[in-house]
Amino acid sequence: MKLTAEEQAMLAGEMGPAKRWAIDHQIKVGRAFDAPDLVPVSQAHMMADPESVGVAGVTFLEQLADEGAKVAIPMITDPRGVDLDYYQPLGQTEEMADIDRRTIAACTRMGILMTNTCVNYQTIMPPVRGEHVAFGDTGVVIYCNSVCGARSNFEGGPSALAAGLTGRTPRYGLHLDEKRRATRRFRVRQQPRGLTDWGLLGAVVGQMSGSYWAVPVIEGIDVAPTSDQMKHLGAAMASYGSTPLFHMVGITPEAATLADTGGDKLAVEEIDTQAIDAMRSRFGRKGDAIDVVVFAAPQLSLVEMQSVARLVDGKTMKVPVIVCTSPQVYPDAARMQLIATIEKSGAKVLQGTCFYNQYAREIGDANGWTRLLSNSAKIVNILGGYGYQPALASMEDCVASAIKGEIV
Repeated sequence: MKLTAEEQAMLAGEMGPAKRWAIDHQIKVGRAFDAPDLVPVSQAHMMADPESVGVAGVTFLEQLADEGAKVAIPMITDPRGVDLDYYQPLGQTEEMADIDRRTIAACTRMGILMTNTCVNYQTIMPPVRGEHVAFGDTGVVIYCNSVCGARSNFEGGPSALAAGLTGRTPRYGLHLDEKRRATRRFRVRQQPRGLTDWGLLGAVVGQMSGSYWAVPVIEGIDVAPTSDQMKHLGAAMASYGSTPLFHMVGITPEAATLADTGGDKLAVEEIDTQAIDAMRSRFGRKGDAIDVVVFAAPQLSLVEMQSVARLVDGKTMKVPVIVCTSPQVYPDAARMQLIATIEKSGAKVLQGTCFYNQYAREIGDANGWTRLLSNSAKIVNILGGYGYQPALASMEDCVASAIKGEIV
């Protein structure tokens, strides 16, 4: 790999052991992907929940902090695994909370901003078209690549940290023009409506694409989706297909026309009502009992918080309802009385966490929860691997089901 003089100085240890580790890590990743050099990035986003980090990971972070490590660019974090104001009632342990506290302390010493969100593109410095970044969360990456037109691969935790310390990432994958060209062409025959429908479309496209290196282009969408609809579409697509980038003809910034993406040269694959309904039928049936309702993955925007508040206002939940939002949205939602309205119904709002990466299996075991209902196509796909029997419904039907205690 070709290195600049500054990068060679990092590798020689002239800028300290932390940067030497970071640049060495990136060179090894870059060589694995045949990257010609490193590309400067303007910001980084790292997953740092205690379930992923563990004791070994937090010890490593503390060692870097002890060595004087400091980030070179703005660096933020994905949701934590523990809401430190409300973890024991969920069945989370003091050990889990301690790993989280240590992680927060080590990251803060390195200058990392503990934003604890997977919707930073809705709340914190969304990147612009052509901006090279190093983002870790799959939902963040696909939204920023596709909707914002920025450039990032899926960065694992160590790679995101290395990018934050050096301000660089290997130039491969979606940092390259040729890797952003469409490789699959899908035509939609059924217009999505609510958030769950958009998530289902993303799930179908992701499953049909089935590869990190596949870039789907979608045509046939009549009306531009909202930010929240794009959020659910991309999160599900990334979950079902490891997809980091999609184009939507006439809507996303790199797809003013089908030809702009190279999709005009591809065979058309139809996505009809049957395909969407087949995906929907995998998750729950009317009349099934439920143990818990979860609104998360991705964290809820202020608009989504308002929707939940309106649906639960004056109602009483028969089963537990967990709502996850970002620390940026939470104070606004509290000021507008949305939190109070939601929690008056018996639901609980968690800030800075997301259900699937906060020891979901342990929480389920502690509370006897297996039958989980959500409006997120992403979370129902993930939680099947955590011992749950997940079901999927619209936000409206999720609330109605929580009131009744079974899927309506």
